[in-house]
Amino acid sequence: MGGRVSREDFEWVYSDQPHTDRRRQILAKYPEIKSLMKPDSNLIWIICMMVLAQLVTFYLVKDLDWKWVIFWAYAFGSCVNHSMTLAIHEVSHNSAFGHSKAMWNRWLGMFANLPIGVPYSVSFKRYHMDHHRYLGDDGIDVDIPTDFEGWFFCTSPRKFIWVVLQPLFYAFRPLFINPKPISSLEIINTVAQICFDIIIYYVWGIKSLVYMLSATILGLGLHPISGHFIAEHYMFLKGHETYSYYGPLNFLTFNVGYHNEHHDFPNVPGKNLPLVRKIAAEYYDNLPHYNSWIKVLYDFVMDDTISPYSRMKRHAKEDITLD
Repeated sequence: MGGRVSREDFEWVYSDQPHTDRRRQILAKYPEIKSLMKPDSNLIWIICMMVLAQLVTFYLVKDLDWKWVIFWAYAFGSCVNHSMTLAIHEVSHNSAFGHSKAMWNRWLGMFANLPIGVPYSVSFKRYHMDHHRYLGDDGIDVDIPTDFEGWFFCTSPRKFIWVVLQPLFYAFRPLFINPKPISSLEIINTVAQICFDIIIYYVWGIKSLVYMLSATILGLGLHPISGHFIAEHYMFLKGHETYSYYGPLNFLTFNVGYHNEHHDFPNVPGKNLPLVRKIAAEYYDNLPHYNSWIKVLYDFVMDDTISPYSRMKRHAKEDITLD
């Protein structure tokens, strides 16, 4: 891609959000897209099968040598656990049971959270809705890196470390940018997760527990699927805030790669996002997009004109309707 952010442009870029206007234009021209805004009940069964698969794996790794525990944590568990975080992303949009049964989605999210090992689902829902309503808004959207991250992780070796440690930055960044009071659901999520972790330890031992936690840390760090963290909103082309990915890893990630489509229509489940692109092709086909998340990771680390600063940031706190 050309037109990248130069080193002298290593400062926050401020711009208006494009998704609201495009959503209105597309719905005016293609009102049939509203028919795609319906729950995807298949999510329930997919999540159940993924939890079951990890439970079976917890049993299978309990007596392996440590090197194989870590190997399988990266080769298999990381893919499942990262995929599960994106199932939770789907559930956070009420895509499993619909908006009329919002609490059922919250309980399903907590269930999906179990093989991840750390409480995540409820807090993610609270902050992710801010990400959609206030995309790029300073002090609200915790997807935006801190000033320290932008300043310090600006060379290739440091950016590599930043990519490896992404799970920690995503976990702790909200506490510095936009801390929220702890909710009762977050307490339930945490208690349920701790109880699950204790059961895994007492039933199958320390190796199963380490496998579970390693799969999460490795899967959300230096991993091909983790390319979506950077591909979604890092400004490889100046002036373009959101990018879609149309490669094969969408199969494992509930089509989160269709990210322009997702931000335009957050109420459309991932299963239907390719249909959004097909119906409104003239709005999406000419937008910059990716076909490889691995290349995104490589370019981010190796290109010294790209850093965590390569994001759009807004002063205004715009309230964006998600319907």
